[in-house]
Amino acid sequence: MTSAATDRFDRDNPSELFGWKMYDWAWSAFSTTVVTALLGPYLFELAEDNGGVDFFGFVIDEGSFFPLCLSLVAFLQVLILPIVGSIADHTDHRKSLMLGLSYLGSVMTGLLFFVTGERVLAGGILFVLAGVGFGAASVIYNSYLPDIASPENRDAVSSAGFAWGYLGGGLWLGANFVLITLMSDNVGLAVRLSLGGSGIWALLFILLFPQRRIRSRPARRTKPADVGWLRFSTGSVLGTLRRMRRENPVTFRYLMAYLVFNDGVQTVIAVASTFAADELGVEASTLLLVVLLIQFLAIPGALLFGKAAGRFGAKKSLSWNLVVWLGLVVYAYALLDSETKLWVLAVPLALVLGGSQALARSLFSQMIPSNAEAEYFGFYEIAARGTSWLGPAAFGVVNQITGSQRQAILSLILFFVVGLALLVPINVRKAMLDAGQQPGEMVL
Repeated sequence: MTSAATDRFDRDNPSELFGWKMYDWAWSAFSTTVVTALLGPYLFELAEDNGGVDFFGFVIDEGSFFPLCLSLVAFLQVLILPIVGSIADHTDHRKSLMLGLSYLGSVMTGLLFFVTGERVLAGGILFVLAGVGFGAASVIYNSYLPDIASPENRDAVSSAGFAWGYLGGGLWLGANFVLITLMSDNVGLAVRLSLGGSGIWALLFILLFPQRRIRSRPARRTKPADVGWLRFSTGSVLGTLRRMRRENPVTFRYLMAYLVFNDGVQTVIAVASTFAADELGVEASTLLLVVLLIQFLAIPGALLFGKAAGRFGAKKSLSWNLVVWLGLVVYAYALLDSETKLWVLAVPLALVLGGSQALARSLFSQMIPSNAEAEYFGFYEIAARGTSWLGPAAFGVVNQITGSQRQAILSLILFFVVGLALLVPINVRKAMLDAGQQPGEMVL
């Protein structure tokens, strides 16, 4: 929902659109190199050398530490994002808030360079702070889309943002691969340079493009002066939730399905590199190549499933996408025992990764009222993190109990089974009619 003041700014400004896309380019270095590729295996190795991680007398298993850090990031985001979202909607300093949070994420990421020896716990804390900073900044970043792009161009602009993110993250990952290959005699230093350099990469490109090209805009709404931010933000989120349940019940049920299966997807991506390093003994340079392959194949994967949605319907295509995900998790548990089989797994995983992200968002966009896109997508973004701590927590707890990441990966099967069970009965046509949308021929 945009105000009259906001409407004074012209949309589809090429310079501003480019600056917005470059934010995804900048912060994707953290997502690909730190979260997906290097930090998990690096902290695992440090923790293993120290006999686990001593957390106030409780020893955390090396295979559980990074998944539990991921879980903590998601849990803290659940508490913080509603406040950040409300402040962003009700302040004239939305751009400054986004940049400040992204600078926090960049600096904390840069400090990962100094994580060595017994500083495993410090590495986890830096990662948590970086993840919360970038996650909160991304909510505000997404909220800019209705302001900078006209309705007919938002799909294209949103997709282009994803593409720039995949490209930027992939290029930085490729540079890391070259660095680690050239420094094969000191891989530890190369990994630290790659981790810390991810923060410098993010900071540099955010300073060069989003800070210069995204324009500040006035507050969309005014917060009552006698209500505090915590109370007001909590009330806003709960109000949106009640309205969705009352006016768009099918959309609400889809959101619940999304929360479950998305948690499974995000957990698989987050723990895959640690699993490969621990269970298969895969070296850092090989892990980078695998993640690099996934990064670039995710782009045609999104396009492929987009075409499938046009032919068979978005819900059916997403359902089959999740069936493949389920099969990949079973494959990883039962058959993944060599580096060759890891490469075999990487190709279909990359294709379904791009497809699941694109289809989940586009399907949701068809089931929300046309006059409330920003409000519903804001809740979608916040709610997506509402259970995203459960997958890493389940993985970490099972590994802590069994001492085996292979056994822990079994816990992720449940997220895809339950997610599919919730998704299949969704009546997309009814959801679209409830939202005042016109169903197309392929809607199921």
